[in-house]
Amino acid sequence: MSKPYMITYDLNSPGQRYDDVIKTIKEDLSTGAWCSYWKSSYLLRSNLTPDQMLEKLKPFLDQGDKFLIIEVVNNKQGWLTDKQWKYINDHIFK
Repeated sequence: MSKPYMITYDLNSPGQRYDDVIKTIKEDLSTGAWCSYWKSSYLLRSNLTPDQMLEKLKPFLDQGDKFLIIEVVNNKQGWLTDKQWKYINDHIFK
């Protein structure tokens, strides 16, 4: 069963592979429900555990990079557009 997660990262080393990381998050980690209203952060639903997600991302990361994957709960507040909140409520916290 899929769960909601927040992924945030900084690729700090030379030769950063942002395109590969983003493609993996969107296509391999998420169930197809994801949003990125913030720089270098994604809110998504996934059938994978954080350990499984990180294993899929490791080929594109190195020692100088920072990465955090956190399971999130539907207890939230923020400053987003109505359309963004609707997507989050309808697709991430369904």
